[in-house]
Amino acid sequence: MTSSSSQALANLARIGQLKAEPTDARERAGLLRSATVRLHDARQPILSLESRFDLAYNAAHAAARSALRQHGYRSDNRYLVFQSLEHTLGFTPQQWLLFNQAHRKRNLAEYEGELDVTQGFVDELIEHVQDLLAAAQALDAPPPS
Repeated sequence: MTSSSSQALANLARIGQLKAEPTDARERAGLLRSATVRLHDARQPILSLESRFDLAYNAAHAAARSALRQHGYRSDNRYLVFQSLEHTLGFTPQQWLLFNQAHRKRNLAEYEGELDVTQGFVDELIEHVQDLLAAAQALDAPPPS
């Protein structure tokens, strides 16, 4: 993580958008395990498209939260967890834009009962979640010698 990313996260904590909290290895492992299981289940074609979307979205959220927790922060705001990927994993806005779209679709389903997803969107979301999960898991990898 660059010093500007560290500063950005610290600034978000200073204004109350994030909460600074020591990293918890057990919590992080649980989030990564949850993301892994949900991503696996999201790939099951026997499930409804809506279920696969829900599983993929929640896998993305768990993986993104794990990255934020690795850096010593927590957020109650799901959107901010995805937006913080720029600072926790070095994602570009283009890389986390799909998670933002999924978040909006999830909110429409959750609060208004309207879920509008296509097979193509769910497949693309699953691919992006795989990349997100791999990047989040790599935070634990020792630096190359």
